[in-house]
Amino acid sequence: MLEPTRTKIRLNLRVLPVLIVLLIVVELLWSERVWMMLLVCCAGIWLADFLWMRALARGLRFQRELRFDWAHVGDELEERFTLSNRARVPALWVEIRDHSNLPNYTVSVATGADGQSENTWRVKHLCARRGVFTLGPTTVRCGTPFSVYTIEMEYTAHTALMVMPAVVALPNIQVAPGGRAHEGRRRASTFERTVSAAGVREYRAGDPFKIIHWRATAHRDELFARTFESTPAGDWWIWLDLDENVQAGAGENSTGEHAIILAASLATRGLQMGRAVGLVVNARELVWRAPKAGEAQRLQILRALATVEPGTRPLAELLTRTKRALTRDASVIVITPSLESDWLDAMVELRWSGAAPTVLLLDRASYGGQGNIDAAMALLAEWNIARYAIPREALDQPTIPPTRQGKWEWTVGATGRAIVRSAPSKQEWRELA
Repeated sequence: MLEPTRTKIRLNLRVLPVLIVLLIVVELLWSERVWMMLLVCCAGIWLADFLWMRALARGLRFQRELRFDWAHVGDELEERFTLSNRARVPALWVEIRDHSNLPNYTVSVATGADGQSENTWRVKHLCARRGVFTLGPTTVRCGTPFSVYTIEMEYTAHTALMVMPAVVALPNIQVAPGGRAHEGRRRASTFERTVSAAGVREYRAGDPFKIIHWRATAHRDELFARTFESTPAGDWWIWLDLDENVQAGAGENSTGEHAIILAASLATRGLQMGRAVGLVVNARELVWRAPKAGEAQRLQILRALATVEPGTRPLAELLTRTKRALTRDASVIVITPSLESDWLDAMVELRWSGAAPTVLLLDRASYGGQGNIDAAMALLAEWNIARYAIPREALDQPTIPPTRQGKWEWTVGATGRAIVRSAPSKQEWRELA
């Protein structure tokens, strides 16, 4: 258990020493029984509280522990607090004041501790906002029975907690592939929730019958076609539009926050499929993550999305300046609520350059914004660009637990939902440093 960084002893009744000196002087000049009784009483109170204070300053200790230092929005944070009193005298009141900046996280308490005892309790908190926050430091205050002294112990130990965006179960979004056999650009414009396994897509007119996936067809009562892992697959580039001038809604129910959730979920899905996934965001500070595969890339992308803030760079400018970095077989996923025509023109240039674009257009009207999404969807259909209209309710509630939190282990079942194998409760507690 850590020692306090600094201990302050405060004398609350500053008049008491002065009173004792005056009583001594009065007793010496006019010896009376009443003065002696007052002197003994005041001196006894001061001595008792002094010894009590000294024992608590040496024996009272506090500890806070955490299982892990990152989580997803929607995860439950858990901390364990221990108040130990090794002194023989009790701490009649103890105030524990937390200085964390995690939103709506309240762990400050008032309690007590018997002599030679230990109190342990836990606090759970639902992480509701992405970002990087600080847990700690902590201040512990206690007092003596007659309130002559107050002891204040400062524990400067703290740790950074990164809350990453939620990862949700995605509907049947078919990303337009670059350079894969039997893969065209999906023309559907609806955003229906359905089962979509890696390596299977909806059958389209012109596909050869030999690639039909009969098991999926029988299960869904709808034709599905196989995709082949042995054929070349292009990288996924996720372009996230966080231009503050085109966003709608407010707070956690805004197009910006939901676009971040969508980008995190798509990146997770693509990496689980074995793709190399990259990220470009026109945030306050430009985010650029070149496509890579693996768990390390997923964490890099989620960490970048945890801290991004809206910027002022238009999407059309982002598309124009960064399109040269794309390979001809790349799949470009554009997530935006913008209905401006300039970035729509840039999408045509992307197709000419050989990239395969897919547009996920957040419906501004469902967020209380202005604009008709139908015209933009019709224009994308005319240009034969894969497109999906994303209403607010589609991303309002996360429906899949995070892939990892501490040591979360899970697998995806047949319905597309995550099945937890082990929870972070098996993680070892560690002290804040």
